[in-house]
Amino acid sequence: MRYCIVGAGFSGAVIGRALAEAGHKVLVIDERLHVAGNCHSQRDPQTGVMTHVYGPHIFHTGDERVWAYVQRFGAMRPYRHRVQAVAGGMVYSLPVNLLTINQFFRKVMGPEEARAFVATKTRPISNPANFEEQALSMIGADFYEAFFRGYTRKQWGLDPTQLPASILKRLPLRFDYDDSYFAHPHQAIPERGYTELVAAILDTPNLELRLGARFEDLTEAFAHVVYSGPIDRYFHYELGRLGYRTLDFETIRAKGDYQGTAVVNYCDEATPYTRITEHKHFAPWEKVKIEGTILYREFSRFCGKNDIPYYPIRQTNEEAMLKKYVDRAMATPGVTFVGRLGSYRYLDMDVTIGEALAAAEAMLERIATTADIPVFFAPPLQHA
Repeated sequence: MRYCIVGAGFSGAVIGRALAEAGHKVLVIDERLHVAGNCHSQRDPQTGVMTHVYGPHIFHTGDERVWAYVQRFGAMRPYRHRVQAVAGGMVYSLPVNLLTINQFFRKVMGPEEARAFVATKTRPISNPANFEEQALSMIGADFYEAFFRGYTRKQWGLDPTQLPASILKRLPLRFDYDDSYFAHPHQAIPERGYTELVAAILDTPNLELRLGARFEDLTEAFAHVVYSGPIDRYFHYELGRLGYRTLDFETIRAKGDYQGTAVVNYCDEATPYTRITEHKHFAPWEKVKIEGTILYREFSRFCGKNDIPYYPIRQTNEEAMLKKYVDRAMATPGVTFVGRLGSYRYLDMDVTIGEALAAAEAMLERIATTADIPVFFAPPLQHA
């Protein structure tokens, strides 16, 4: 049996390798000239810094199976992500922690005192209906106005009242001095970059990798297609285009250490960019050996038809359109939709890999019993 995997990111690579290792012939295609999708990393020729070409990606997980899997294909170097935020002409630590609270309110409080103090700033909203209500009930108006309202409007191009509460729920509020952005036990970055890691996953017998190839141009026949591209594109946008945000990057090159940390968020709405990332700090094991530095100023905007999609918006109109595409997909034989674009969901890398491993196992079970392969293994409409 010969299978086609559309997209050479983590979803396509993990599923393609599993099918190939089981003895099936697999073609993995990607229209870009590199693997790893938006996780693509490459060394900047001018500075020698390993750059995250489409913006920073930090691997973090509590899934032991996923952690063991990625370590099969490359050395994972410990990396603890920390973010600074500029608001009102001051620099603060994010996510909001005890240092942020004391600095912002110019107080000296311990954990319990700070917890009680912040509670006096919040509003009692039992079931927050949107991002703004979640912020007001979780951190109060002062922090919301300083750190989140302007930044969110820049990032999403929408008022926070139009965004789901779930976006803010992903960010912690801490009453100690822990300034680590993530809380997972495993936090790391591939020593040789994400692209080499994904290339190693794809390097196996029975798997053909074809770059610079569009699925729409293929004329070959396959037993089944696993599609990790945009679900609306598969159906030629016949029902309309799902909404995404995309990113533009303005490059800065300099000598030495430019901003002293990997990421600085710019929360004031008057500042046009959302953040500046300095890439040598994503590889602390080699930054002392590199004299030059490269940074990206990051600008967010609505994704046009020729842009790279980053973040699914999933407003009410997108949810309605997505349901129509899901119905169309369910009536289409011979294809399975996976990954961030195939299911129109925001997914961290570890979740993407975990879902791909589970999908590959389920596919192999069904192939072995000649049962139908599902159109979705992670239904998009259950993950709004």
